[in-house]
Amino acid sequence: MKRLSRYRRHKAAAPLLLVIALLAIGTTFSVASATVKQSTITYARSAAIDEGKQLFLKGCSSCHGLNAEGGAIAPSLIGVGAASVDFQVGTGRMPMADMSTQAMRKAPVYNAEQTAALAAYVASLAPGPAIPEDSVLNYERDGSTAAGGELFRNNCAMCHNFAGQGGALTQGKYAPTLMGVEPKQIYEALITGPQSMPVFSDKTITPAEKLSIIKWIKAAEKEPNLGGASLGRVGPVTEGLLGWVLGLGLLIGVAVWLATKAR
Repeated sequence: MKRLSRYRRHKAAAPLLLVIALLAIGTTFSVASATVKQSTITYARSAAIDEGKQLFLKGCSSCHGLNAEGGAIAPSLIGVGAASVDFQVGTGRMPMADMSTQAMRKAPVYNAEQTAALAAYVASLAPGPAIPEDSVLNYERDGSTAAGGELFRNNCAMCHNFAGQGGALTQGKYAPTLMGVEPKQIYEALITGPQSMPVFSDKTITPAEKLSIIKWIKAAEKEPNLGGASLGRVGPVTEGLLGWVLGLGLLIGVAVWLATKAR
């Protein structure tokens, strides 16, 4: 006791106790803040899931089932992930009135907050591809235009055309144009495989390669038409047909005009 009393009267005792007290207060505050923050995030996520469930029951369950198990005219949504919902709903492809036709891009029915809530609800049903964050989509920094062009020609051009303008598929389906599509939506399409499109997992096309494809598509959007009208950039067949029809029509018109003048 005498020894402790001697240390207590030491001139460094008060500053040392103050430092210990501040450390204890700071640690307690940090733990409490982290707990409150985690609780806030959990509550916000739970609220988003509840909102998404209500939106799903009102606007989606008639086709996809009350528990998203699917039905006769619509597939199951269990395991498709938030990225699939964000793509389909964010581009206006869903909801759609006629499930027998190909979903077309149109003005979205739900706003961004409602789309996020629907995505959160579907993601809560089973694991699936998540919505890519903005930090992942930095294609200008992490992508390569040259590599992206090669990857696009090898994996995408047979459906979307060598210039990304889209093209016809079998049974009345088509691959839509990629011009003007947001990078996030291109990335989501690659990892979810909407409709006739295959899923390109990270083992098939790595995240860096996906960014290279996006970078090439964005470069193709800005490419000038130095030869004049692009005619959809669908290739020499259309260009040749247009030249043949116009040229032949012009020659026929000139011949008729000469014959008329000769009378």
